[in-house]
Amino acid sequence: MHFQRISRFLSFLLAAGLLTAPMFGAIANTKRRSIHRAAGTAKRARYSRRTVSVKPLAFVPTAHHPSSHLSRLPKKRYVLSTWTEPTFADSTAGDLIDGEDLVVRRAAVQALGPFNGTVVVTDPTTGRILAIVNQKLAYKSGFQPCSTIKLVAALAGLNEEIINPETLLQPQAPRRMTLTEAIAHSNNLYFANVGTQLGYDRVTKYARLFGLGEKASTIEEEQPGVWPSEPPADGGVGMMTSFGLGITLTPLELADLVAAIANGGTLYQLQHPKSQDEIAQFVPRVKRRLDIEQAIPILKPGMMGAVEFGTARRASFNPSEPIFGKTGTCTDKNSPIHLGWFGSFNEVGSKKLVVVVLLTGGKPVNGPVASGIAGEVYKNLSQENYFGQSSAVGPMALISTQACCR
Repeated sequence: MHFQRISRFLSFLLAAGLLTAPMFGAIANTKRRSIHRAAGTAKRARYSRRTVSVKPLAFVPTAHHPSSHLSRLPKKRYVLSTWTEPTFADSTAGDLIDGEDLVVRRAAVQALGPFNGTVVVTDPTTGRILAIVNQKLAYKSGFQPCSTIKLVAALAGLNEEIINPETLLQPQAPRRMTLTEAIAHSNNLYFANVGTQLGYDRVTKYARLFGLGEKASTIEEEQPGVWPSEPPADGGVGMMTSFGLGITLTPLELADLVAAIANGGTLYQLQHPKSQDEIAQFVPRVKRRLDIEQAIPILKPGMMGAVEFGTARRASFNPSEPIFGKTGTCTDKNSPIHLGWFGSFNEVGSKKLVVVVLLTGGKPVNGPVASGIAGEVYKNLSQENYFGQSSAVGPMALISTQACCR
């Protein structure tokens, strides 16, 4: 009997020990973890006291490559856009191509690709429109010209002797800048300075002589751009001559102006033949002659510089096939539509072409992209040996010989 009591007592002690061992182990582990956490906290505190300044890491969004785990799939992001026009569209829908140069048109269509925009190609020696991709857009009443208006400001400033090749203006301290650099890099402060010195009346005089605010062609559907009756309240004349604020310009008007620079000062009435018969009977029509012969050689280095080292580098500089141009990028305040402009001409062999590109849309649209499209037009035509072919030009009949700008 005594032996049985002792056995039960020992069994009880053994069972109690087995039950309490995990409890005591868990308590011990908890204590060890607490000790480690306290040590880590003390270590971090000592490190933070030694650290003078730590900049927070900038968040850089990167491309996400989803794995097979659903929890790691990218989440949808909703971005609000302030622009009302799509960046990509079918820009050839509705175009009438009878009478166009189909080689030129094909080169322009291929270069424009999926972008929502227009490409206008003209012969600067006759005023003939060789191709218009997206005619509906090209015939509209225009958009803010952005920095392409600087061509007008530069020509006016040179003619009025406000600037010359040696003039150094200081748009930003401490750097001083020449006209060539200002055109190539599209410096806004430089041309705001030129516009302010010219004043509204003289800027208006030259803009109207260069064809702004009037129809550039004989095309019935074309609507002219608008020249403001007074400088904008926000920024005055300086904003007009640097950003084109308050002005609307059409691709045809810009093509006409660039053609006058390319041909030495003749402003043509642009014509868009609609049939082979009209091509055969084509006769150039001159609106007026511009007294800018002396200004053009001063202006051209800046336009070439834009392609070589400035804002139009995507056009791809080639000294054997030079391209001269001016970019423009801004958001049209009336639309709002983001715009990318490029007005250009080339000098290769016996042929010169004017290529104007206007892109409309959102963030991907800008002047450098437009210059790349124009560059592709020239490249496509060069590969077709277009510039090595003899030019089929109709009889030259200068209907008007008006002089202007002096």
